[in-house]
Amino acid sequence: MLKPTFLPEGKIWLTGDYSRLSREDGDKEESDSIINQKELIRSYVASQPDIQLIASYEDDGYSGVDFNRPSFNRMVEDIKSGKINCVIVKDLSRLGRNYIEMGKLLERFFPFMGVRFIAVNDSYDSQTNNSQNDNLIIPFKNLINDVYCADISKKIRSQFDVRRKNGDFIGAFAVYGYIKDPDKKNHLVIDSVAAPIVRDIFARKIAGMSQQGIADKLNSLGIPSPLEYKKSCGSGFTTTFSTNNRAKWTPVTVGRILKNEAYLGTLIQGLASTPNYKVKQRVKKPESEWARVENAHEAIISAEDFELVKHLLDLETRIKPGGKEVYLFSGMIYCGDCKRPLVRKPVKNSEYAYFVCSTYKRDKSCDSHNISEKIIYDTVFKVVTHHIQQCADIERLMAFIEDMPMLRVEALKLQKQIKLKQEEIERISHRQVRLYEDYDDGLMDRNEYVRFKQVFETQFNEATKGLNSLETELGMITSDTNATALWVEHFKKHHDLECLTRTAVAELIERIEVFEGKRLEVKLRYSDEFEAAVTYLESLPEYIIERVAS
Repeated sequence: MLKPTFLPEGKIWLTGDYSRLSREDGDKEESDSIINQKELIRSYVASQPDIQLIASYEDDGYSGVDFNRPSFNRMVEDIKSGKINCVIVKDLSRLGRNYIEMGKLLERFFPFMGVRFIAVNDSYDSQTNNSQNDNLIIPFKNLINDVYCADISKKIRSQFDVRRKNGDFIGAFAVYGYIKDPDKKNHLVIDSVAAPIVRDIFARKIAGMSQQGIADKLNSLGIPSPLEYKKSCGSGFTTTFSTNNRAKWTPVTVGRILKNEAYLGTLIQGLASTPNYKVKQRVKKPESEWARVENAHEAIISAEDFELVKHLLDLETRIKPGGKEVYLFSGMIYCGDCKRPLVRKPVKNSEYAYFVCSTYKRDKSCDSHNISEKIIYDTVFKVVTHHIQQCADIERLMAFIEDMPMLRVEALKLQKQIKLKQEEIERISHRQVRLYEDYDDGLMDRNEYVRFKQVFETQFNEATKGLNSLETELGMITSDTNATALWVEHFKKHHDLECLTRTAVAELIERIEVFEGKRLEVKLRYSDEFEAAVTYLESLPEYIIERVAS
C-alpha cells in the first residue's frame, strides 16, 4: 500500500514541471505552446530557492479531458516512487480539464502523497494557500475548464458535421484507390497506382472469380495489400488485425472494396462517433445519421459495374471444386413455380450436369424441373445473341430518327405550338384573377361570378390538357438517346459473342426461370429500358415510320 510522504521543514522540494497542449486549445495554441509553458515555469522556479527542478514531463497533442497520457502517467509513477514531491504547471487547465479527475488529484492524491502543487498563472500554491477562498475558487476554476472543454468539443463536432455535409473528406487516411489532393487536403483524387487494382478487382468479380480467388491472384502477383501499400507510401497507419509480418490480401479485404461506394464518387462519413467528449469509445450511428454526399470526387468504377457487382454479391453462388471461379449460371437459375434456386448436379465421371429444384430435393413439395445444363446453355445463348442483334437495330433506328431533317422541322413546329398554348393559359389565368377582383368590388353578383368562373376553369383545363399533349409529342420526337446508348452498350460489346462466358452472363442476364416441360424464361438486364425503346419507336407518327422503313 502507498505511504504518504512529508517533507521536513527547510528541505528542498524535488520538483517536476508538467506541460500539455492539444488541438482543443484553439486560438490559445501559440501562447500555450510547450516551450512557452516551460519558459514561464523556469522563470518562476528561478525566484524560488526551495524548489529544485529535477524532472520534466510533457504531453503534446493530448486532450485535457483524458488523464491516460504517457508523460502524466510517468509523473504519477515518479511521485509514487518518491522521485519528486512537487509538481508545477503553467495553470490548472494544463494539468487537466476534467472537473472530477482534477478534484481527485488536488483534494486526495496530492495531499495523500505529500505533494506540493503549484499553478503559476492561477497564483495557487498548495503549501501557502489554504484559505477558505482558495477552497472555493480552485474547484470553480476546474469546473470552468471542464465547461470550456465541453464547449470546444461541441463546436468541433458541429464544424466536422458541416464539413462532412459539404463533401469535405476529414478522415486520417484516404480510401484505397485514392489519395488526398495535394492542393486541397479535404478532397480525394484518384491514385494512379492503386486505382487500376480496384478496377481489376471489379473486373475479376464480374468475370466470375470469388473473393478468395481474387485475393489469391493478387497475392500471387505480389501486389501489396491496402495496408502494405499505405505503409509503403510512408503513412503511419497501423491496425491490430495484422497478425503476419506482411499483411496479405484476404477475401474480407476484397469484399470491402467491392461494397465500398467511395469508388462511385460517393463520400460516406460519420458512421461512428463518441457519445460525448469524456467517453472515447466509438459507437456505430444509424444509417439515417450518416453524412452521404454523391459526386464528391471522381469515380473509379461506373455505376453500371458497381450495381452489377452488387447484384452478383447477392446471388447464391458456388465455386467449382478446386477452382477459383463460380459456375457459368451460378446464382441465376430458379424454379418457375416455387421460385427457389435450382441445384446443379454433376454426373459422376462425366462432363454432363443437370439442374433440379432445391425444394423438390428437400421435401418433394415441388416438381423436380429436371433439365440438363446443355439445354439451358443452348437456349440462353440463342436468346442472348438474338437480343444483341435487336439492340443493335434499335440503336441504328434511334440514330437515324434523330438525324432526320423532317423530324427537326416537326419539333420546331411543336415548340411554336407549345409557346402559343402557354400564352393562352397565362391569359386565362389573368381573366380568372380579374373576375374575382370584379366580384370582390361588387361589379357582378354571385351567380354571374360562378357562371364565368366555371367557363374559365373549363378553358384552363382544356388548354392545360392540350399543352401536356404537345409536350408529350415533342418529348417522343426529341427524346434524348444517350440513355438508350448506355444500356445498349452493354449488349453491343458482346456483338461478336461466340460462346457464353461468366462475364457475358453476369452483364446481360438478370434471372433464368425453369418450368415444367423444360420451358425457360430468360429475364435480361435492362429489359424495361428495351421495352421503353420499342414503345417509343412504335408510338412515332406514321410518316416518320414510313420514312424509316424506306
